[in-house]
Formats: sequence, structure tokens, C-alpha cells
Amino acid sequence: MTGSAIIVGVGGGLGAALARRFAAGGLGVVVSARSRAVIDPLAKEIGTAIAVPADATSEADVEALFAAAAKAFGPPALVVYNAGAFRPKSILETTPADVEHCFRVGALGGFLVGRAAARAMVARGSGTIILTGATASLRGSAKFFNLAVGKFALRALAQSMARELGPQGVHIAHVVIDGQIAGPYYEKLKQERGPDALLDPAAIAETYWQLHQQHRSAWTLELDVRPWVEKF
Repeated sequence: MTGSAIIVGVGGGLGAALARRFAAGGLGVVVSARSRAVIDPLAKEIGTAIAVPADATSEADVEALFAAAAKAFGPPALVVYNAGAFRPKSILETTPADVEHCFRVGALGGFLVGRAAARAMVARGSGTIILTGATASLRGSAKFFNLAVGKFALRALAQSMARELGPQGVHIAHVVIDGQIAGPYYEKLKQERGPDALLDPAAIAETYWQLHQQHRSAWTLELDVRPWVEKF
């Protein structure tokens, strides 16, 4: 092993694909989510991975997560913040609790995880931190403001972290996922639109791995991925 890869916000789609790709790349993988429902079977499937449940908006949980990862596999080489929350509602109906929840998961969690990763990586002078964005990182659509507010903030966090930490050897990248990721809930849509109309989780995971492999002289800060059917 050459260090740990910590993935926060693991579900059955992109998060799981990232875990499989990072394990194939030789990293000790730590998968994390609030519930064990997905992460325990995934860790068992991979074999060399461990599952650590955590609430990304809890400072104590995040610190415990990184401590568990360091104990199992050593300091983090690659950290991905993949968590997000979305409650689609009209601005006329949304409650402060809705806004606060989405912002805390979308942005505060990114800060807590990013800070923990940065502290470990700056000490070593190397590492990669990837923050998962969305179309809503770039524009706020009607009834999507609960998602956009957190994603806009996460993008700003990535920009600020990159400018501060890049000179200290830490690569920060923000990935805009512009489109729907293929999964069981989108099988009908996939059939209607045709081949490669939805984002393949394994293909996105390969892109994340390539970001981690980039030479320091040609680091990418922001990258967008989308299927051919998306208008942009």
C-alpha cells in the first residue's frame, strides 16, 4: 500500500466505483457514509477496504474517520468529498432547516474533510483532495437553490484551497458532474436515450484516478464530465 484513499459520501454509484478504482490502484481504501448499509458490503467486496461510518458535518466524526484511516493504512494520499444533499422545493415553501441541512452537507462537510486531509498532506508535502461538484456548482436553476447554494460554496472552497495548498504540494481538484449518473433508477432513461447517454460511474472514477496521477507541473483545478446528450 502507498497510503490511504478516503472517500466520504459513498453510495452504490460513483462512491462505490471510486472505491474499486482506488483499490485497484494500490491504495488502502476507506469508505465512509452515515449509514453502514452500503459501505459494509462494499468493503467486504473489495476485501482490502475498511468501512467507517461518519457524519461529514460532525468535526468529531471526521477526526475519528481520519484517525481510523491512518491506523489502518497510513496517512492519506487521496481524499474525495462526495457527499451532498438536495431538497427540491420552491423558494416560497423552503424552510430554514431545509437550507441549513443542504448547506451543511454540501459545504460544511467539504470544509471539515478538506481541512483534515490538508493537515495530514501538508505535513508530508503531497496528496490529492478532490471535491465532487455538479451542474448546480455553476448555475442555480429554479427550485434547485438548495443544491446550488452548497455546491457554489464547495467550488469556492476548492479554489481557495488550491491557491493556498498547491505551493505546499497538495493538489486540489473540483469535478463538475454535468449529467445523470447511470444506476438502477435510471435504467429506463438509459434505454430511451441510447448508448452512453448517462455517465458511467466507472468512467468517472477513472477520471478521478487520472487527476490523482497528474504531474505537479500540469495540475487541473476544475474539470467537467458529461455524456454526449447533455446541452451546455
